[in-house]
Amino acid sequence: MRHDFYGLVVGTLVVWRITHLFAAEDGPWDLLARLRCALGSGFFGRLSDCFYCLSLWVAAPCAVLLAETTKDRAWLWLALSGGAILIERATIRGSEAAPAVYVEDERR
Repeated sequence: MRHDFYGLVVGTLVVWRITHLFAAEDGPWDLLARLRCALGSGFFGRLSDCFYCLSLWVAAPCAVLLAETTKDRAWLWLALSGGAILIERATIRGSEAAPAVYVEDERR
């Protein structure tokens, strides 16, 4: 049981760190900023702009490495991404938080 909890905590921190690095930091010599610019506005460019989306992709290989069964990998994949998102939301400044999405149907 201790090993499972340790893997979850460390895995969550790893997913958050890598995702935050690629989504929000410029990196040494602005390498990551230039990479994001080079990705443009296509699929990978939009992916690198969204912490939530990117955390899913970063969590996938971590879950494969940490879990043994397919079922455990699927649950761990979502748990690692969710944990990284919780850390991101807890550490983000109020002005940087994404606004809530609200759509009102105007046909009524």
